[in-house]
Amino acid sequence: MFNVPPKFLTLAELLEKRLFRIPPYQRTYSWRSKERGDMFDDIRRLKSSSETSHFMATVVGLHKENDTVRIVTDKYDKIDIVDGQQRLTTLVIILKAIAEKLASLLKDAKTDVILLEPPIFSPSSDMNDDDEGETITRTQLKRELRQLQELLVKPDKLSLVLLQTNHDRSLYFSSFLREGTLPEVSDALTLADRELLRAMKECQNFVSRWGNPIELLHLLKNQLWFIFQETNDEEEAHTIFEVLNNRGLQVSWLARLKNSLMKVVFTKNQGNRDEHIDDLHQIWGEFYGIVGLHEGIDTEALTFAATLKYQSGKRVSNENKAVSALMSEVQTDAAKAIKISEWLVRVVTAVNRLYSEIRRPIINVKHARLLAVSIILRGFPEKEERELLEQWEKTVFRIFGLGDEDARGRIGDFVTLAREILNNLDLSSSEVSKKIRKLRAGCKIKIYSNCYTDWQEELRYVLWRYEEHLAESSGQTFSKKEWNQIWQESTTNSIEHILPQSKGWTVGVSVHSIGNLLLLPPHKNSELGNKDPKDKADAYLKTRLLIAEEVAITIQNYGWDAEQIAIREAQLIEWIDDEYGD
Repeated sequence: MFNVPPKFLTLAELLEKRLFRIPPYQRTYSWRSKERGDMFDDIRRLKSSSETSHFMATVVGLHKENDTVRIVTDKYDKIDIVDGQQRLTTLVIILKAIAEKLASLLKDAKTDVILLEPPIFSPSSDMNDDDEGETITRTQLKRELRQLQELLVKPDKLSLVLLQTNHDRSLYFSSFLREGTLPEVSDALTLADRELLRAMKECQNFVSRWGNPIELLHLLKNQLWFIFQETNDEEEAHTIFEVLNNRGLQVSWLARLKNSLMKVVFTKNQGNRDEHIDDLHQIWGEFYGIVGLHEGIDTEALTFAATLKYQSGKRVSNENKAVSALMSEVQTDAAKAIKISEWLVRVVTAVNRLYSEIRRPIINVKHARLLAVSIILRGFPEKEERELLEQWEKTVFRIFGLGDEDARGRIGDFVTLAREILNNLDLSSSEVSKKIRKLRAGCKIKIYSNCYTDWQEELRYVLWRYEEHLAESSGQTFSKKEWNQIWQESTTNSIEHILPQSKGWTVGVSVHSIGNLLLLPPHKNSELGNKDPKDKADAYLKTRLLIAEEVAITIQNYGWDAEQIAIREAQLIEWIDDEYGD
């Protein structure tokens, strides 16, 4: 091990002759608009104040011995980022946005002298409104653009990028640095990809509103300062991370746990240390690959992992206690550090599956989610697991969707049963089913008279399940494509009043009752608007939804009045009683 003292560097100095990589065992890009906005505000204040510099962050980098690459005549150190990746990633995106702005100015220039406009900020900004633009020659602009482009993408055969992110399966980040490619945020399939695309758009907007890209580039390169702590020993890197954490820096509990587990393996050489380290890298790479798919599942995996196996009590653990419980189990045993890490991967996989397969509002209650995760983790045969999850789903919706029960009143029952299912291997699937059904015993079903205002999410779920029922009863295929579009819309945009709200008084009924409400694909309800039901029937038939077809046939045969609304309401309530009753 060699101990390199920390360096106080500008951004330009930090990026000089270095290539950065975020290892797979680190979390994916997770900054949101708030964190990016805070950074933008820091940069704006730096320009408007008398300060000549601003400390941004500490960056901890692992530079393994002899890990360098030659590009033309220069040698570059390859640095693994252990801490500071979120801020560094965002700054690199800003630099790319500046490069795009410079290229645009150069393309649009009509003369050899180019006017750089002053910034455009909101009135509430601290920026001066009387800033004047400055000029730059075409030659100077070309030089600045070339230097910035070569900083971001190296001029070698592989076109190495300045920063290589992790878990970038869609290649959004590298494609943005190389070609400026920026898909729509809606194209992203994972949470991490969505945040990366949002970051790119927000950074482009920030650069555009700044006005003078040369001024901004100068400020970023020379007035933003970092403490760079470099080491060639991974154990030392994790020790540095821990020291920084003990000094009060904001670090997630999950990151603290991972760092502590890494330290156990580094410190206790029990058997093949290098093999153990490689195992942890691979395990945590898999963990963070899953974490980037859905918001919040990292925290959920941490607290569920501790609650289900390593803690007692009748509540889901918080993050602090979860880390303490898991590390208490590990202590100084490297094999247990790997075992706990593998357990976390199993749990986060189960949590992700739950979020992917189960619709709101079923997964809105944390201790209900814990129970489902325990069923998945138990490893029942596929058919038995499917039946248990269906029983669980009916029970959860009966209690918290139809019963309108306070979620806090059942925490202990759900947590206790979740632990029992996972840890009592003698408990058969039929016994588990009985225990799940017992949870809903005595819970009365309540249907709101005003489903549109008070029960939107629950209504959408009920009608979705009713569509499945109609498909199964008629031997037809359930239309997943149309329903996936409906779930992506807000409830307000997808709920259709068969008899328009403006005409409810004409038949003397509540237009918000379940009998008068229907779900349609996106924008269909706004297209139909205040049309009379008889003028909507043909459009309902074209949706390819059985639930809409059922209503259309009724309209064509009997019209749509108070009697038909009451009949449909009774039919739906009867089905709900049969489906979710005891």
